[in-house]
Amino acid sequence: MSTLLHIDASGRATRSLSRALSRRFVEGWLAARPGDRVIRRDLAKDPPPLMSEAWIAAAFAKPQARDAAAREALRYSDAAIDELAAADVIVLGAPMYNYGMPAALKAWVDQVVRVGRTFSFDLARGDQPIEPILAGKRLVVLSARGEFGFGAGGERAARNHLDPHLATVAPYLGVAPGAIRTVAVEYQEFGDGRFARSREEAERAVDALAAELAGTAVAA
Repeated sequence: MSTLLHIDASGRATRSLSRALSRRFVEGWLAARPGDRVIRRDLAKDPPPLMSEAWIAAAFAKPQARDAAAREALRYSDAAIDELAAADVIVLGAPMYNYGMPAALKAWVDQVVRVGRTFSFDLARGDQPIEPILAGKRLVVLSARGEFGFGAGGERAARNHLDPHLATVAPYLGVAPGAIRTVAVEYQEFGDGRFARSREEAERAVDALAAELAGTAVAA
């Protein structure tokens, strides 16, 4: 049995394109593999805590040295990392906000990229002291962009700080660079025929991707 971690980061509850795509992917996956498990994490309904002095001190303390307050400071982080560790596929609904990731998604990344849990740090490794702990996961990024041309070679590619940021942190989520798949709707703010075509193309791509990845998942 495979486990999906279904995360949504859009602040929109009912009109979100990225939520519609992530839901479509999960539904397509479960149609092919109804016995699989889905862990749900809605970053808008349950926003991650921001980094704090207490969190940093607790994260870098040895586990046996953490008191009740330190354990409480890490409560969200521990739960989110446990969900991440259990997942085979991370299904991420992530709209582009101001050319980057939503604040809630950045806060979630800060909660789960943590020394001793998702990466190790050892100065004996020289100038490359950080190594990921998790591995073998896939990341499916389902996005929406108000403008267009954010893909490689596009006229706004240099303004796309969402996809490169996700690719940079992906190893610490257990995702290799080649295990990221992205589908995006563009032209949202224009609301014209280009937007309609982009949405239809994204929906078809999501259906095909769900079928492809579910078909290559480890059999239950």
